[in-house]
Amino acid sequence: MTVTADRPLVLVGGGKMGCALLGGWLADGLDGAAVMVIDPSPPNDLARTIADAPVSVHSAPPAGLTPSVLLLAIKPQMMAAVLPTLAPLVAPDTLSISIAAGTPIATLEAGLGGGAIVRVMPNTPALVGRGVNVCVGNLKVGETQRAVVDRLMAAVGSVSWIDDEALMDAVTGVSGSGPAYIFLLAECLAQAGIDAGLPADLAEKIARETVTGAGELLHRSPEKAETLRKNVMSPGGTTVAALDVLMAEDGLQPLLTKAVAAATRRSKELAG
Repeated sequence: MTVTADRPLVLVGGGKMGCALLGGWLADGLDGAAVMVIDPSPPNDLARTIADAPVSVHSAPPAGLTPSVLLLAIKPQMMAAVLPTLAPLVAPDTLSISIAAGTPIATLEAGLGGGAIVRVMPNTPALVGRGVNVCVGNLKVGETQRAVVDRLMAAVGSVSWIDDEALMDAVTGVSGSGPAYIFLLAECLAQAGIDAGLPADLAEKIARETVTGAGELLHRSPEKAETLRKNVMSPGGTTVAALDVLMAEDGLQPLLTKAVAAATRRSKELAG
């Protein structure tokens, strides 16, 4: 499957995730002339993303448009209004991809008239090329379509596939919403430093750099997170004292379990 100016890759939605994807594709060598963006109110970030690339931007689908690939980067609340405007564009061989949380494949099939459909749950580290993308397709998705999705999503991070769409709610709770948990950790760590007497600017700096540095170490190391944690711990030391609190019965693990369960439950609610 190839995209061309006549059968382009059509990106619906030029927001943060849409721009992240578009920037990744262009950096990966995709011809901008084979890409079209549809957004009634394109943000300034979109203009900066495409720069001098020959990507066309439209407020509505132009007449005669037949995408090779249609990628929906819109909020789930917009699906009911947007899908009817896109259904006429979908040809039997069009591959449709959605990155909207909580919108099941059945809804996309009903709105777009069937065809090969892939649902992807990305996350915001895609903005720096370190996203996590988990994919599930309907029965019309074959190896050719999977290869297209792999290439498009690999431009902004890792790609994994699941066979059971029901798992997407848990994926949303762990990786889709997960970056916010890490950002909150950085906030809380900084505040804890302030409460311990550190100047605010120093507390915020070292908390931020500790979180990002530890994340990079986890990314680069082949060792499990548990092993890396134990490497920091010395018997009777400061880290052990802190982890006695964080690993208590009412510590971090039960809180995160409850948080992921809440996000998973909300994802199911969005699916109706």
